[in-house]
Amino acid sequence: MRLQKIMAEAGLASRRGAEALILAGKVRVNGLRVAEPGAKAVPGVDEITVNGKILGEKEKTLHYMFHKPEGYLTALKDEKLKRPTISVFLKDIPVRVYPVGRLDKDVSGFLVLTNDGELAARLMHPRSLVPKVYRARVAGVPDGRDLRLLSSGTLIIGGKNAAPAKAGIVPDGEDEGMVELILTEGRHGQVKKMLKAVGHPVIELKRVAYCGVPLDPALPRGAYRELRAWELEKLTDKVGTGRTGRT
Repeated sequence: MRLQKIMAEAGLASRRGAEALILAGKVRVNGLRVAEPGAKAVPGVDEITVNGKILGEKEKTLHYMFHKPEGYLTALKDEKLKRPTISVFLKDIPVRVYPVGRLDKDVSGFLVLTNDGELAARLMHPRSLVPKVYRARVAGVPDGRDLRLLSSGTLIIGGKNAAPAKAGIVPDGEDEGMVELILTEGRHGQVKKMLKAVGHPVIELKRVAYCGVPLDPALPRGAYRELRAWELEKLTDKVGTGRTGRT
């Protein structure tokens, strides 16, 4: 079978993309570099490598807890404006991972990073109703009426009712302007918009838990670690992938 067809059927690239990889000298069959797209191989018998990786070899899925600092985009690159992104903290991760969802540039806290596309897609789907816990330092001190409005589902954000949230004041020494919100929606800037709508603009915002998993207090900003087995189970149990532990 032609190499480009084998590569395309393995999901690596289109046939044209596979041809380009072959012409660039990125493909080897049984250790020998192949330079002609018409070359043939036997799937399952010949060892085909692309950029040094065996074709068809399943990549290990990795899942990380990342403590995002303020001042960085939740993106791997920003080619247009060249703003700093979280990729500067991820250079030692052995595979390409992606953030699950996003936090605004000026927001810190818990992000899940993974190369597990199925899990990421399920976690980000609106129907999954994944709970996210935020703590916001705000201007002024919200009262009972403000908290009830945040929890009611009657606030209009962007022309649409915000889903009900759980809202409460977090004791923080002498500072009473710390609000905790638990949301299952994930609209852009939603926490800031909701708090501004009740008259308490956000001064500082942090996500402290995701899908029932709290941010590790021992994890410094800009650092990451692999999710522990029970943490990963929390995520997979919520969205029903059937996975348990690491693969």
